[in-house]
Amino acid sequence: MKKQLYLLLLLLSTVVFAQQKQVVTSIDTIKNKIGAEFKLSIKTTVDTSSKVIFPKLKNVGALEVIQSYPIDTVKMDGRYELIKKYGLTQFDSGRYVIPSIKIFIDSKPFLTDSLLVEVANVQVDTLKQKMFDIKDIAPADNPIGDWWEYLLIVALIVGIGAFIYWFIKKRQEKKLLEEIYKTPIEKATGLLDTLEKKELWQKGEVKAYYSELTDIARNYIEEAIEIPAMESTTSELIQGLRAASVKKKMTLSQEIIENLERVLKQADLVKFAKSKPLDFEITEDRNKIQKAILTLDNSIPVEVPIEEDVLLNEAQRQKQLQIQLRKQRNKRIVTAVVSVVFLLAATTTFFIVTKGFSYVKDNIIGHPTKELLGGEWVKSDYGNPGVIIETPRVLKRVDLTKTLPKDGMALIKEMQSFAYGSALDPFYLMVSTLKFKQETQIDLTKSMDGILQSMEAQGAQNMIVKQEEFETKEGVKGIKAYGTFSQIDGDNKSSAKMYYEALLFSQEGGLQQILLFHEEGDAYANEISERVLNSVELKQASK
Repeated sequence: MKKQLYLLLLLLSTVVFAQQKQVVTSIDTIKNKIGAEFKLSIKTTVDTSSKVIFPKLKNVGALEVIQSYPIDTVKMDGRYELIKKYGLTQFDSGRYVIPSIKIFIDSKPFLTDSLLVEVANVQVDTLKQKMFDIKDIAPADNPIGDWWEYLLIVALIVGIGAFIYWFIKKRQEKKLLEEIYKTPIEKATGLLDTLEKKELWQKGEVKAYYSELTDIARNYIEEAIEIPAMESTTSELIQGLRAASVKKKMTLSQEIIENLERVLKQADLVKFAKSKPLDFEITEDRNKIQKAILTLDNSIPVEVPIEEDVLLNEAQRQKQLQIQLRKQRNKRIVTAVVSVVFLLAATTTFFIVTKGFSYVKDNIIGHPTKELLGGEWVKSDYGNPGVIIETPRVLKRVDLTKTLPKDGMALIKEMQSFAYGSALDPFYLMVSTLKFKQETQIDLTKSMDGILQSMEAQGAQNMIVKQEEFETKEGVKGIKAYGTFSQIDGDNKSSAKMYYEALLFSQEGGLQQILLFHEEGDAYANEISERVLNSVELKQASK
């Protein structure tokens, strides 16, 4: 609602209310050239005992303070007249608002009037300037030339995909092996056959061969005889095996245990002392391991389970089966999630590299004004004198009569306002119309100055203003102001650069106003603004 009070200040700028001011603000000229000095004067009359504090300024709005002049003091009729002057300048053409400045008189704050000034371009006489030849065309940077960036992205995507494929494949192979081998002896003999097919020692990889060979034996002993073979040293393993054979009443010959110990020690020498056995020794060691495993398996007593044990084992088997099924389901879910995340990340990365981050933000993440632009537009008639305008959404009626002072409302016959959004939204649009009770001659330029000053009073800072004539398709002429300003958020810590456009028309003593603004640089909002303003049609006021 606060941002919609622009109409109030428009009214107050059109109809003048005289009042006595404590502080008087003036400027030597309202139009100057780029870099020229504006002299802003602030005058106040106070008692001789009063204390007046003028601020030390580096900038006033968008203008730079280049000189802070000493205070002129004039004594008249037992009072002091104090005049403080500031020298201001700007190095870019346009219309600028000099905002209110706060001064303190006896610790009470008083605000100066805001002023609108214009900075004009300096005319250049080309006849007196030295002319230079046109420079050769410089080749533009070709983003396609940075081919290595695309290659790096593709290699990264392929690498991630290959890792995921390898990880899943290894997990599936491990699970497949567990399902193929039902007993420890089947697993051990199967792995021995697989080891021979690899032909590691024939390729010179003797250390890797002995490592896998002894791991097969240790895994079998751990699973079948239930002793910690994988973590034990060779001597600890043999000692544990002797103790287990006695406890489980296994019929083991001394020769089998010694052969197994001899192969394990040979493997230790190969792995840690870099010993290299002969070919026939490697073959014999493999056969000794196989014979030891088969002998160990045959020597394990077969226990006949009782019926209760069978039922218990079956229940445990069913429970294990359910756990495995649950793990497989979870694995599939994780695989699916990882795949989806990877594809999204890869797709997003590809579009960021090829199209840019703005494209991804607007088309994948989403952009509010793009959705507004692509929606179903509405053409409608608002207010009296009527404004026919096409907008991306229907404008809603807003009541500003309660916010206007009674003396201001006494001059108005009819006022209507319609708006979409608020000052905090990505796009704001307001249409206002009013009629006065008495025929009033309206100066559109002064009224537009009032609109701009009201925006500054409502928090717009560093305003840049440009004005030009505007004509509708029916030939009705008005005035258009446009530019940028800084919008400070609620915590006064950050600001957004906003772009605004304002149209003002006067018909039969009435006013028609269109005001819109959005974030600067928003291409979609620019398209909305252009389409809205190109659709403006005006109707004559009804009696």
